[in-house]
Amino acid sequence: MSDATFPALTFGALGYESVHVGQGQWNGVAILSKVGIGEVVHGFVPDLALPEDEIDEYRTGILGEARIVTARCGGLLVCSVYVPNGRSLDDPHYGAKLVWLAHLRRHFERLTSPKDHVMILGDFNVAPDDRDVPDPAKLINCTHVTDKERAMLTNLEQWGMADLFRHLYPQNGLYTYWDYRAGDFHMHRGMRIDLAYGTKSVVDATRWSIVDRNARKGKLPSDHAPLIVDVEL
Repeated sequence: MSDATFPALTFGALGYESVHVGQGQWNGVAILSKVGIGEVVHGFVPDLALPEDEIDEYRTGILGEARIVTARCGGLLVCSVYVPNGRSLDDPHYGAKLVWLAHLRRHFERLTSPKDHVMILGDFNVAPDDRDVPDPAKLINCTHVTDKERAMLTNLEQWGMADLFRHLYPQNGLYTYWDYRAGDFHMHRGMRIDLAYGTKSVVDATRWSIVDRNARKGKLPSDHAPLIVDVEL
């Protein structure tokens, strides 16, 4: 939805401050907080450096879409993201996705440090490793599982982030997304692409996490299920 139609007053009546970045069509991200919202950054930090081989009109254009918002909520810096899909390996959207993910680390290098309480969460459109898909052999040369995409998540980890859900649950077969087609949800053919990353202090403070599969059931559900992470700072 557009920023003008975001129900900030409704959330306010429930005790939440909110910040939203939306284009009114496909993309949009938001943060709700009961402990205050400050230091808001709409989109990426301005003027992030672009390596020469990454500059083209398509890729730089996608960086301005409504896919990232960052704010400090109490003592926690929270970043809500909606990473580009990538479509297919021969589509310009795939290259743009890699540029976007590279910017994510640069964004945090400009904003903060790994010593801060930092959390990034949202639809990453990347399955971090083969545990996060039912049959890796069927996904060769497909987006969401390529080495280049996964390397961008490793890039975040090298900066100082860790996968909070994986910190608690190392087993495979735990998904957050199921395609609507071919009965994938009922056949348990999904992907884990909705992720929450945190710095070490957030990892140490993570108490539990769950994927709410019940929200994927019923009439006209989303094809994603909510990922819930409880952090006690």
